[in-house]
Amino acid sequence: MTTSLLLLILAAALMHACWNAIVKVVADRVVSLSLVNLTHSLLALMVLPFVGLPNPESWPYLAASVVIHQAYYAGLIMQYRFGDLGQVYPLARGASPLMVAAVAWIWAGESLPPWAILAILLITGGILSLALSGRGQHGNRHAVTWALFTALTIAGYSIADGLGGRLSGDTLAYIAWLFLLDGLPMPLLLPFLRRPQVLGAALRRYWLPSLVGGALSATAYGLAIWAMSQAPLAMVTALRETSVIAATLIGAILLHEPFGSRRILATCIVAIGIAVLQFSPAG
Repeated sequence: MTTSLLLLILAAALMHACWNAIVKVVADRVVSLSLVNLTHSLLALMVLPFVGLPNPESWPYLAASVVIHQAYYAGLIMQYRFGDLGQVYPLARGASPLMVAAVAWIWAGESLPPWAILAILLITGGILSLALSGRGQHGNRHAVTWALFTALTIAGYSIADGLGGRLSGDTLAYIAWLFLLDGLPMPLLLPFLRRPQVLGAALRRYWLPSLVGGALSATAYGLAIWAMSQAPLAMVTALRETSVIAATLIGAILLHEPFGSRRILATCIVAIGIAVLQFSPAG
């Protein structure tokens, strides 16, 4: 993996952590996430005149991704309802790289050299240990259950979009159509989920942070899909999930969530995994 590609993925990870923090801190996450998704569709409409249709072979993957993403958004809302950002975010993001690695090996025939496998294990282990280092949350079964459900959806749409992007013939076209279709269901359902007065007040209050979150989210995942067309799915996914370091720091500094020596150690393990992945013979 080239240094420029690694830096792009790490930048995408930082943006991902930032938009998740935005969704976490707002009071009405359904409205905020709906506005984030609507931003995806609006940005896609700006790009569509300049791209064509992706290859027909990629459309089943695109359709699967749209469906899985709706489940992901539901899991995202529920995990933040029950758990802290510094706990559920690492758990949801940390469990997915190993799932992606296993499915990519079985389905796409992607085998990884030993050094890359070691790096993925280090990154994943460090990420998961961040989730286990929160105080007083180990018995929060609802938070853990929803975070693991979210992890499954992350693995699902990562594989779908990684393979779909490769088959699309034009990765930008795939990304644009995905964002257009993926961003519509939640905004269309929003009037049925909130009373008009409540919805109007929430839209006025949250439109700006949600717009920023949507721009960050679209850029972050667009970069991830492009990266998955250039490098093995498991490697990109593992690097992308280093966003938990930024999320944990945001949780500690802005949301006053605990950040002790165990989380510092876990962060160091993740950093070692990144270094191994970059400087291994596979890089």
